[in-house]
Amino acid sequence: MNTTSSPPRELPRKLGLVTGMAVVVGVIIGSGIFRVPSGIAADTGNLTGIALVWILGGIVALFGALSIAELAAMYPAAGGPYVYLREAYGRPLAFLFGWMWLLTTPFSWAAQSLMFAEYLGFFVPIPVPVQHVIAAVLIILVAIANVRSVKLGAAIQNVSTIAKVLAIVGLSTAIFFLAPGGEANPLNAEPMGAAKWSGIGIGLIAALWAYDGWQNLTTMSGEVKDPQRNLPLALIGGVLVVLVVYLLINTAYLRALSVPQLAASKSVATDAATAVMGRAGASLIGALVMLSVFGTLNGSILSSPRVFFAMAEDGLFFRTVGKVHPKYETPYVAIAFIVVIAVIYVLMRDFMQLAEGYVLGVWPFLALCAIGVFILRRKRPDFPRQYRVLGYPVVPALFVLATFAVVANALYAQFLSTIASILVTLVGLPLYYLWMRWQRRARAA
Repeated sequence: MNTTSSPPRELPRKLGLVTGMAVVVGVIIGSGIFRVPSGIAADTGNLTGIALVWILGGIVALFGALSIAELAAMYPAAGGPYVYLREAYGRPLAFLFGWMWLLTTPFSWAAQSLMFAEYLGFFVPIPVPVQHVIAAVLIILVAIANVRSVKLGAAIQNVSTIAKVLAIVGLSTAIFFLAPGGEANPLNAEPMGAAKWSGIGIGLIAALWAYDGWQNLTTMSGEVKDPQRNLPLALIGGVLVVLVVYLLINTAYLRALSVPQLAASKSVATDAATAVMGRAGASLIGALVMLSVFGTLNGSILSSPRVFFAMAEDGLFFRTVGKVHPKYETPYVAIAFIVVIAVIYVLMRDFMQLAEGYVLGVWPFLALCAIGVFILRRKRPDFPRQYRVLGYPVVPALFVLATFAVVANALYAQFLSTIASILVTLVGLPLYYLWMRWQRRARAA
């Protein structure tokens, strides 16, 4: 009797609604909320502008989640946007998304792990070379947990996300209670001011970076139980939770710091906590940033490799990357592939170099996915749709317009770097045709 069995090609559905929301919230809330508020304050210059940027950014992210949720429910398979772009536009554009994902994912993992190690140095003096080693080890350990079991990775995500949200809410509450009252409070003394629309446009670029990450859940669609129900609920609910948390923490920042102080701050969360709690506040922020970044790293390692797994299944990437572990039922080769690249980045580059190496990103592709909602409704009108975009066609149309407006503003404000990022992404097109030619030759040999 033959006792051997081939490794399963499908990833089993083991993830529920709670984990889905934990991935959305945990991946979005990373380092951005501790870094970008000062830049947004500098760009807008007053309370009205700051509030508008964070609210508009949250609405854009929510409209994106509302739109992409229809596609996630239609195609509950590994790969997320890769699958939606393939179905709406064809394989070349889907490959281009995969190329962009390959460029950004290792940079993201490396930057997150390095930030964790840098903040660990706040508590224990650690030489810079050792910080790089700690960051590399962190990536490897989190990856091992996610290879060992998707349920273990999900449990880590659930716990870290709940702890992160509770910690941010607790910090915000403490600042509210401990900050001075009356006219001495910066929030009461600061005039609202008229919104500067040019500053709001620039500030939205930073805000959307802080709201980025909700799409990661869709890459795991093939592992979500009852996907037609749980994927839309997790996407929409998760973004709403983040919007509330972001508004809460930004209001707390402004209760501790004036707008000029906020704009000039290099570490806004640390400065706000120190202003009302002293050095103990700085220590709390250091621990909170480590927790936040750890949760984002785990969520990204849990989700991002599924894009390369899906590409391998389609023959648009090395077939080996599509292997599923015969015992653990996880895409272990896809995870290991990105881990190797991320560790190389960590050992060779510092945080600022990693940040500068981040290309244009996923938002233009998400806008194309939203356009795909219109395309697929025409191409496949009879395809089962248990969830339809709320507010169609206005909601997806507004998401597309807002996303491309932000990209256009980036071209205006940072022309050379944005063009360079776009060109690096477009390199994926000739690579696609080279890959297809190589595949044809391999089959003919």
